[in-house]
Amino acid sequence: MIAAQENTTTSQVETLARLYLEGKPAEISAEAIARMCDWLMGKFQQLPLNLQFSDYMRYDNSKQMFADIERGHLWVSADSYDSSIYPNPIYGFIFLAMHDYDHYLTGSDFTLEGEIAAYNAAAKRAPSLTIQKILYSEIVLRSAAHLFLGHAPTHKVVFP
Repeated sequence: MIAAQENTTTSQVETLARLYLEGKPAEISAEAIARMCDWLMGKFQQLPLNLQFSDYMRYDNSKQMFADIERGHLWVSADSYDSSIYPNPIYGFIFLAMHDYDHYLTGSDFTLEGEIAAYNAAAKRAPSLTIQKILYSEIVLRSAAHLFLGHAPTHKVVFP
């Protein structure tokens, strides 16, 4: 039974990864990006954490990150986000901080299932379907591609 479950998870990862890797970059309107940035800034202002940017710090697992969050602190790694869709790199930083905090709020790890749980938490708060689609690409599809490849894929947003 466990082997069948692992095979299902592996095929889910591969299916979602291929949607990301083979998908064409989405065309996102300037209005949608501005709305997403406004939403992210609002969420950022509500985070009860001391956020610190790092070029090298990266959490190996969710337990390490949760321990820091419980102390009111969170490292945000520069290699974990991309700002190509945002007008300013700070929004990529804010996105990752919000996403990591969603992992904490949902008690979810960095597996595909954990990424889906964190996505669901964010999607419930998203002010539009377009922002939900961006979040799905950024959180679920990109994470699946990372798990499938064993390293971060080239960044893009896709709407499968």
